[in-house]
Amino acid sequence: MSSYQPKNIPADERLIFALDVPDIVSAHKLIEQLGDAVQFYKLGLELFLSGAYFELLHELKAQGKKIFADLKLFDVPATVAAAVRQLDKHQVDFCTVHGQDSMLKAAVDAAQHTRVLAVTALTSLDQGDLNDLGFQCDPASLVLSRAKRALQLGCAGVISSGLEAKALREQIDHQLLVICPGIRPVSNDDDQKRTVSVSEAFALGADYVVIGRPIRDAADPAIAAQEIQSQIKAIYP
Repeated sequence: MSSYQPKNIPADERLIFALDVPDIVSAHKLIEQLGDAVQFYKLGLELFLSGAYFELLHELKAQGKKIFADLKLFDVPATVAAAVRQLDKHQVDFCTVHGQDSMLKAAVDAAQHTRVLAVTALTSLDQGDLNDLGFQCDPASLVLSRAKRALQLGCAGVISSGLEAKALREQIDHQLLVICPGIRPVSNDDDQKRTVSVSEAFALGADYVVIGRPIRDAADPAIAAQEIQSQIKAIYP
């Protein structure tokens, strides 16, 4: 396959901030602090269970922000389809569905505005974890297999560690979006195991990076986000 040609994505939207906080008060504080430093927000399970998920989603959309609903849907296909239709009503930009064929196909068929992303292998899993789960392959092989099927089923992209992005670019059509969580600007000792830095992720072929704790837990979240945006703009001027 030819060398990867980056997609025409605004540079400041390539950073997706994971707004992983327990309540709307904490969310509002961070959103106010971040201002224009973040244009794309990931809203996950913690906020979903706070009861303020859709209120916050609508507030962010009203500010012109993009939304990634990272709920990692996993259920019978009809239920997954119904959930995607609900997200679609709220003009969600991305949503995640676990990488099982019938679920992914149901989600793709149900979506109108929302773009479906297949979860390949969580970045908190390493080879030992996959062995424990009974997978007879390494993380890279699992990600590649699931990504190929996801594209065939009509998914817009996949969630993948940056460590697997290079193989995805070498072996799969470049229309596939590659969204990489587990980005760590510095070495870490948290639950993310398959990590890369911002520059490494894009060099390997990522379209977007998802970053949470390094921004959220910084002394000044806005400065932390701006520093990451500066790295991205140096790659995509």
